[in-house]
Amino acid sequence: MRSFPPSAMAEEPGVFVRELALRDGAVLGIRQLSSGDVGCVVWDAAIVLSKFLERRERAEPGLFTGRAAVELGAGTGIVGIMAATLGANVTVTDLEDLQVLMKTNIENNAALITGYCQAKVLKWGAEGLDFSPPDYILMADCIYYEESLKPLLKTLRDLASSETCIFCCYEERSTGRNPKIEQTFFEMLKLDFDYEEVPIDKHDEEYRSEDIHILQIYKKK
Repeated sequence: MRSFPPSAMAEEPGVFVRELALRDGAVLGIRQLSSGDVGCVVWDAAIVLSKFLERRERAEPGLFTGRAAVELGAGTGIVGIMAATLGANVTVTDLEDLQVLMKTNIENNAALITGYCQAKVLKWGAEGLDFSPPDYILMADCIYYEESLKPLLKTLRDLASSETCIFCCYEERSTGRNPKIEQTFFEMLKLDFDYEEVPIDKHDEEYRSEDIHILQIYKKK
């Protein structure tokens, strides 16, 4: 697939800002790091999901206003921050070592946020989640480690109610064990969840790719 134009500029050594234009002309500026774990950079699936949320809000004004949302594996926090610019009350979650990056990105884009956004530590598979079931769960490129699938799905089961809408965006990869990992994820997912793929013509007109898929998932009643 093609990579979307990075629109990135160096801010300081090892730090780059990924800019993403919004439909109203404002620009999200998301800090990413040139070294570190996979969560330190903005992946194409996160861009696609962010712009999809914006398009959905344009089609259904008020869709996210005042709604609670949790982003899993947020990394830089771009998807959750986008949802917060659309009026959602968002908690972006990831491991401890990504909290500073997420909090910095929230602070740097605070002027664009019309809802609420905070960062919080959440380790997939952990017991006793300190969350109420949100209206939305957001996930971008979370299907990549075989050993993380069971913890991820446990967190989805524990966090979601049957009314929670889960948007899962992932890039289909054909190398190595990726096809097997994706197959295993879907086999496990369908035990507790129903899902359907969002047609690509419902994605953002510019930020879309045949290799990037968006799923709408609901927990079975």
